[in-house]
Amino acid sequence: MENIETALLLLVVGMGTVFAILILVIYLGKSLIFLVNKYAPEEEIPLKQMPAKGPVPIPGNILAAITAAVNVVTHGKGKVSKIEKL
Repeated sequence: MENIETALLLLVVGMGTVFAILILVIYLGKSLIFLVNKYAPEEEIPLKQMPAKGPVPIPGNILAAITAAVNVVTHGKGKVSKIEKL
């Protein structure tokens, strides 16, 4: 019976120690995150200015290549009506 009491005591002490250390690690981690965010915030990257509204004109050679590719694939039945950059 004495062995079981010793085993249970070791079990409780061991699990209590692990629980206490884990709680300590959690709160130290939270405080470290708080301090880093407070004293070394992330640098803000300035947004690039948006280009002027309206579509950008497509060069003639690219337009001709797209039209030729559509004609080849559709055997002359297709028509390019609009080209947009995705």
